[in-house]
Amino acid sequence: MERPLGDLISLEGRKALITGAASGIGRATALRFAEAGADLELVDIDEFGLRETKSLAEEFGVEVGIHRVDLSKKIEVDALWEALRGREPDILVNNAGVYWFKDFTEVDEGFYERVMAINLDSVFWMCQHFVRARKDRGGVIINVSSIEAFLPFAKGLAHYDAAKLGVVALTRAIARDYGKKIRANVVVPGGIETEGVKRLKKEAIMKFDMEKISISFNFNARLPMGRFGQPDEVARVMLFLASDLASYVNGAVIPVDGGFLST
Repeated sequence: MERPLGDLISLEGRKALITGAASGIGRATALRFAEAGADLELVDIDEFGLRETKSLAEEFGVEVGIHRVDLSKKIEVDALWEALRGREPDILVNNAGVYWFKDFTEVDEGFYERVMAINLDSVFWMCQHFVRARKDRGGVIINVSSIEAFLPFAKGLAHYDAAKLGVVALTRAIARDYGKKIRANVVVPGGIETEGVKRLKKEAIMKFDMEKISISFNFNARLPMGRFGQPDEVARVMLFLASDLASYVNGAVIPVDGGFLST
């Protein structure tokens, strides 16, 4: 046997930057990484949520920095990395994203650019900064896509689907170009009971939006495991990919969807 399991999964001595860390999958990932010993730099536009995540993560005895950043603005992404100069993370998790519905024929340029800026462009710029800082020292990138990129299920998400498939292509290109030093992988969540999903369900019921209620019902019916997943079930996969347990995993696309893509 080579290194013991506890050593392989430990993130002690490492620093992780996680976007979308104020809630949901981002918060769950921050807490799992903190439990594994990683110091954290947490990014979100929701400063109140960031402070809550910071408080919870610090209970594990790690150092936690928070940064309120509008990821749709490259100038703010650049400023974040300038602030981190000399203490850049060696793990990057691009989790932040928006899930806004709009019929394909009604998408205008402003809406499209905003969605792309958050869901794809910010991932591109964050990865570029990370690779510049770590290409000689090594590191890990984990990007978050969606089952919608592979099996569009809900109407009104063509813009989202395009962005999330772009995240996959970007990640695999980075894995190919910089794989000798940087491992880059994609997690593909689906059917995760985040705050955003709960809010969408509640709004659909309150507004008696039969189309969205029908989508939710049909989605549930197609889930082989018969239930939605929890954010922590995605976070555990993130931890695996960030750790040395995944030392030979590069360019992989890993669904965490209860089997949805298999149906």
